[in-house]
Amino acid sequence: MINLRKPKIVILGAGYGGLMTATRLQKQVGVNEADIVLVNKNDYHYETTWLHEASAGTLHHDRVRYDVREVIDTQKVEFVQATVEEIKHEENRVILDSGEISYDYLVISLGAESETFGIKGLKEYAFSIVNVNAARQIREHIEYQFATYNTEAEKKDERLTIVVGGAGFTGIEFLGELSNRIPELCKEYDVDFHKVKVICVEAAPMVLPGFDPELVNYATSYLEKKGVEFRIGTAIKEATPDGIIVAKGEDEVEEIKASTVVWAAGVRGNSVIEKSGIEAMRGRVKVNLDLRVPGKENLFIVGDCSLIINEEINRPYPPTAQIAMQQGEICARNIVALIRGKNELETFEFDNKGTVCSLGEDEAIGTAFGKKFVGAKASFLKKMIDNRALYMIGGPSLVFKKGKFNIF
Repeated sequence: MINLRKPKIVILGAGYGGLMTATRLQKQVGVNEADIVLVNKNDYHYETTWLHEASAGTLHHDRVRYDVREVIDTQKVEFVQATVEEIKHEENRVILDSGEISYDYLVISLGAESETFGIKGLKEYAFSIVNVNAARQIREHIEYQFATYNTEAEKKDERLTIVVGGAGFTGIEFLGELSNRIPELCKEYDVDFHKVKVICVEAAPMVLPGFDPELVNYATSYLEKKGVEFRIGTAIKEATPDGIIVAKGEDEVEEIKASTVVWAAGVRGNSVIEKSGIEAMRGRVKVNLDLRVPGKENLFIVGDCSLIINEEINRPYPPTAQIAMQQGEICARNIVALIRGKNELETFEFDNKGTVCSLGEDEAIGTAFGKKFVGAKASFLKKMIDNRALYMIGGPSLVFKKGKFNIF
């Protein structure tokens, strides 16, 4: 007797990795070959790498997101808007807030969550740049502080103090946008620019760890000229209703009063991973090079929840959009191979197209094609990278609708 039941492929998460997997599968799999289901909490995808702009208020939050149904073929991919609660991987089932769904092949692409490293008060008193609504909240909170400052009889300078925890990519890119936005806020709300304080606190001994030192110096000098104060080698010990408590070494403890604290110092994989009993390190699963979970032939993980060691430096690859998208392409091809009865699967090898860190509208630093770039050239490169990501998922129409064209 012939089994006519089609295999069911379920993709959890419509971030970079999940959407890339879905859009590639819909091109490579015939309608009669498999059923494809994409599950996502929201009906939209957001460009995580643009959230710092929405948070600072230099880009409207609607620009950073687009409808998932715009880029998937709804004849081939069923979209389910739901929140994933648990993965019953022994039973090939996923528990959603609206019911459950079974699968033959599962792709986990649930993205990252903010990692607070157990620092007291961070969850209660600090903001994190984690999604569209969080970005809106940060922008509105900062605007409220500026708007309120001049209305109070007793001026509170801490209203105009913004602390950014972390000098990695997210922190530096947010600082770049913020340094462009602050002069506009000062003008809009009649605030003296010299009253505003922006302080970046980083526990590590350097800004942008792992980045080219010459480019790091360019970035810090540029931001310092814009008024950003760096406290490097300084750890946040606690966040309070009034600001933060920091320590440099054992003895130097200091309170920094600030009405706005933005935490940008680390992410971890999704907590659903651990809740589902999948072995992980801070929510990231060490997958095989074919992107499958060891011992699980039908369970793939891509993006921020996957962990692959870069053999050159013996450290995990960072959770970036570029890596998630490359994983999505390989994941799709491997699933196609499996449903067609082939056992030879592709392995992931990171093809580094370059890395660019934005410092605001027309400033950036980066490396690409074996060269270093700064200033307008690097900024141009950054916008091209952003547009390429849109093109790879949604083609020319998505680039025209959401792309960045103010490139000269």
